[in-house]
Amino acid sequence: MSYPVLKALHICFVIAWFAGLFYLPRLYVNLAMAETSAERERLLLMSHKLYRFMTPLGALAVGFGLWLMVAFGFTGGWLHAKLTLVALLIGYHGWCGRLLKQFAAGQNRRSHRWYRVFNEAPVLVMFAVVFLVVLKPF
Repeated sequence: MSYPVLKALHICFVIAWFAGLFYLPRLYVNLAMAETSAERERLLLMSHKLYRFMTPLGALAVGFGLWLMVAFGFTGGWLHAKLTLVALLIGYHGWCGRLLKQFAAGQNRRSHRWYRVFNEAPVLVMFAVVFLVVLKPF
């Protein structure tokens, strides 16, 4: 597969994965504020469906990124920094899954304010990754 095609696929799956990483914690904000059981159940259903949808998107984003790295021999400090940030994103994704299980079990102990802050983490990582990839500062 050619470099432009692999790169385009990687970017598309990264965008799709990030859409889920941005929206799922926003659903958690609403879940933490839910006042009725019907609202809670609707938000839980949406959260479960989104998590199941975004998980393979994240796997494909990582897979195509690794394919690019191996096939085209990318190296450098910027790549190590990016891979570290991607590992953090994978951990964040997993943390979102654990939080979803807590919500489903009725064991949430965090406020909607905490989830609002939690929701901002992938935005900061995204900025760092984009600048590392575009600027390749080291």
